[in-house]
Amino acid sequence: MKVLFVLECANKMTNGTSATCVRFAEELRKRGHEVKILGVGDKNTEKDHNYIGLRNFHFPLFQPLIEKEGFNFAHIDYDIIYKAVEWCDIVHFFLPFKLANTARLIANALHKPVTGAFHMQPQNITSALGCGTKAWPNNILYKEFYKYIYRKTKRIHCPSEMIATTLKNHGYERNVYHVISNGVSDFFHPIEVSKPEELQGKFVVTMVGRLAPEKRQDLIVKAVAKSRFNEYIQIILCGAGQNKKKLEKLAKKVKLANPLIIKFCKQEELREVLNYTDLYVHASTYEIEGISCIEAFACGAVPIVSDSDESATKSFSLNDKECVFKAGDSDSLCKRIEFMYENRQEKKNLSHLYLDFSKQFALPRMVDAMEEMLNAAVEDINKGEDFATLYPRKIDKKVTTKIFKKLLKQGIVKELPDYCK
Repeated sequence: MKVLFVLECANKMTNGTSATCVRFAEELRKRGHEVKILGVGDKNTEKDHNYIGLRNFHFPLFQPLIEKEGFNFAHIDYDIIYKAVEWCDIVHFFLPFKLANTARLIANALHKPVTGAFHMQPQNITSALGCGTKAWPNNILYKEFYKYIYRKTKRIHCPSEMIATTLKNHGYERNVYHVISNGVSDFFHPIEVSKPEELQGKFVVTMVGRLAPEKRQDLIVKAVAKSRFNEYIQIILCGAGQNKKKLEKLAKKVKLANPLIIKFCKQEELREVLNYTDLYVHASTYEIEGISCIEAFACGAVPIVSDSDESATKSFSLNDKECVFKAGDSDSLCKRIEFMYENRQEKKNLSHLYLDFSKQFALPRMVDAMEEMLNAAVEDINKGEDFATLYPRKIDKKVTTKIFKKLLKQGIVKELPDYCK
């Protein structure tokens, strides 16, 4: 099968969605599928024949914020997008933006199946704008995402039951949900590694993820600073993002005993860090899955997670009493960290349980489920049960006709498809 993945920021490995896209593409190729990725191109993707690059679209005023969040928007080039969709047997998009919708419209016109994924919570956007805790802007975005693309896409990949339930509660009722974890590569496993010399004797608390408001790394800094064991604990934050300077300033303000370590790690270094980590904390208030948390306990680290109803990581808890803290509450988190610091044997026992638990998230199992979804979408279109056939929309036909008239004028196509007539 020829599969086209559509993701603007697939060239940036600073976020979980991009990592998932690349991992799934690699695994599907191992199974004999041809997989290409359509996204913003750069020097790192120019030589990759499996990557179809588009120009970066720069937003006036907001571009610095977009870049700090590790994201790109693509310049919509109908020629490139059309040729990519024409090549494939099926389109799978990751985010609900214009690139995905353009690929969907062209695929509909060429009578090719389309599946989608829900990898971005509205809070990922609203938190960056300072209003993540307010219900109304998030509700509006759920509604707009649905109207724009998910209402027209039958099968949706949801990385967790939590987000599938959330979508149903926001009126995504006609869709078929495929709850598939983003999976953990067998690269992440226990290895023999010693702590760096400067960390010898320290109790290392780690979190991996973008340095963004909704990830709440600030809670870890505050919790450790309050702890009776402040001087013995070293925090390592693995990631990049807009909040780096704020976190460094906070660490000084609350008198964190040991200098805060913030660094973006490549996979080899990240695996080492997770293996010498004493305790992993995933403090996010909003999280569709939290693949970095799975990678951590696959390496043997015991996780402490938020009890937020909008964070799927709470489903990873194997001990709600000691491994879950109250969302947004640094005092609650402090108690959990101190318990693990004082009860090393209990932590060791939990580590073994989590290692066994991690097996159910093995990437090959998740790719099995992805293949099932893709095959089901092909069957839908063969039976005329895809949404483009069942629920045709005048606005879709109007926009698609506009696209193909431009392609016709450029000489890319010789005639309008039947869909546009």
